[in-house]
Amino acid sequence: MNDKKRLENDLSATSKIPALFLGHGSPMNALEENEFVQGFREVAVSFKAPKAILCISAHWETRGTRVTTMRNPRTIHDFGGFPSELYAIQYPAPGSPELAGEIDELLSSASIRLDEEWGLDHGSWTILRHMYPNADVPVVQLSLDNTKSPLEHYTLAKELRKLRDRGVLVVGSGNLVHNLQHLSWSRLQENFYFDWAEEASSTMKEFILDGNHQDLIHYSRQGKTFQMSIPTPEHFLPLLYILALQSKEDEISLFNDKPVGGSLSMTSVKIG
Repeated sequence: MNDKKRLENDLSATSKIPALFLGHGSPMNALEENEFVQGFREVAVSFKAPKAILCISAHWETRGTRVTTMRNPRTIHDFGGFPSELYAIQYPAPGSPELAGEIDELLSSASIRLDEEWGLDHGSWTILRHMYPNADVPVVQLSLDNTKSPLEHYTLAKELRKLRDRGVLVVGSGNLVHNLQHLSWSRLQENFYFDWAEEASSTMKEFILDGNHQDLIHYSRQGKTFQMSIPTPEHFLPLLYILALQSKEDEISLFNDKPVGGSLSMTSVKIG
């Protein structure tokens, strides 16, 4: 039996699993022991281990949509100015060319490029190393096409719904509120929001829990607090990929629902 057929058989025998949006925050969460990494661990054991993981990270933007297809993705240290211990971390999870091929087949609304150069950026490995520390679950990354509108991203993501039924954990990695220009670096250990960030976060969570996807897709219409909280779209768009996978019977829950430094939200979402 070839690898693709074996993966298809494994996935077809697996019941539906949740989808997650994870507020990943600082790369230092890979090293630190805090309430957020504990939240990652707890959510991982709240459902059975996936057969594979598809991660949509804020830190892989491309022109056109790409999916990683290498068998051994490299650990990318795509940041600067951090302790040497952080750069020494490796997350040697296998890739899955078979899953990448299945994703290519599912995504009919976009032309997909199979990518053998990227790997796992810190939007993926800094959280997955807490969830699956043995690095024994295959991981594939899907890029954010920076030529697409939020609605186009959401529409594309809907085509991935079958993956949940086949035991693939889809993870969107970003932050609901992400404005580093206004981050209070001297107060990073404090759980507080600036007023505009708190207002936007509260409204976002209300939309999420009410299943109001349209106002989140069209977030640019929500006024100044949203503009301040989402100055650029890449950390917000992974949320839309997860919401697009929601079905009517799915429960929605929030965890790690705390701010950092006034203008960063660690709020995470579990669908299903």
